[in-house]
Amino acid sequence: MILTPSSFGLQPWKFLVIDHAETREKLCAESWGQQQVKDASHYIVLTARTDLDSHDIETWVKHMASVQNTPDESAAAYEGVVKGFANGMTQEARHGWNTRQVYIALGQLMATAAMFGIDACPMEGINPAGYDQILNLTGTGYATAVACAIGYRAEDDKYAKLPKARFSHTHVIQHI
Repeated sequence: MILTPSSFGLQPWKFLVIDHAETREKLCAESWGQQQVKDASHYIVLTARTDLDSHDIETWVKHMASVQNTPDESAAAYEGVVKGFANGMTQEARHGWNTRQVYIALGQLMATAAMFGIDACPMEGINPAGYDQILNLTGTGYATAVACAIGYRAEDDKYAKLPKARFSHTHVIQHI
């Protein structure tokens, strides 16, 4: 997930791998009792930056310039473009933009898991505010966006043998 692309490369996220059984139990209660929160071998909460301020952008550009050996004037120009874009939005809009970036990472996580034959269950049926409280995210600059349970299916999983019910490609893909 580290190499997942994001707008401007900013990576406005943090991924929390929840190993602690008691924490999973609490999160299950904030997930409409969905048992995969507790049963999956890995449970990941994907969080988004609640804002993206000038300091965040400066920190990223400085890191990028160092890693890529970018000349100062080029880095400064790039920083100006990113700040101009981000500062053109309200804080609420930046949080929404950051959250949409998290979904790119979720897609990458699920596709990669599938390549390895690992099942993934994205979960929006959660109470993000409850997650934030349990995970002590309040005031950290991050907020829960979505979660994903991953692991191998149990042999007795009744859903494993059901055919996938999906619309045909002609129903969901339109060529223009």
